[in-house]
Amino acid sequence: MIKLKDILLESTAPDIFIPRRMEDRASRYINSLIKQYINDGNHGNLDFSSFGLRELPPILKGITVYGYFDCSNQDNTILHRDNQSKNILKTLENSPKIVYGNFYCHNIELESFKGAPEVINGEFNCSYNKLTSLEYIPKTVNRDFYFRNNTVKFTEKEIRTVCDVKGRVIL
Repeated sequence: MIKLKDILLESTAPDIFIPRRMEDRASRYINSLIKQYINDGNHGNLDFSSFGLRELPPILKGITVYGYFDCSNQDNTILHRDNQSKNILKTLENSPKIVYGNFYCHNIELESFKGAPEVINGEFNCSYNKLTSLEYIPKTVNRDFYFRNNTVKFTEKEIRTVCDVKGRVIL
């Protein structure tokens, strides 16, 4: 039998104090936020910036977002010192189908547009990633398209050939 006095006098915490299933808790929390968002009629923004995501939750797939959608990372390096809160998404699988506001997916180590929304009515920022192809790019971006600092540098003409960008293309 473990006595409380013995536990408190040990120099390191025993395993019984290590939280269990943190990923499950985070996943349940994110899913509950999304369910609440859907129950509220999809109005407002969905902000998952710096949530420590490794993939977008499947519950997002096919929904319409009537605000902005953010799965980017804050630029604050102190926030990501341990990479626990840094989103690292290789693709945009499970993204909402349509986003009426801006779509932010910058600085997440993105390698492919696979799963990206078909239509983004606001700005689209996919800067500071590892993109090498324009395959699966959104069909329409109704405002500005930010494509700075990616692995491959595409021209404005190449981007506009595969995506109907109504605003500026910022390279």
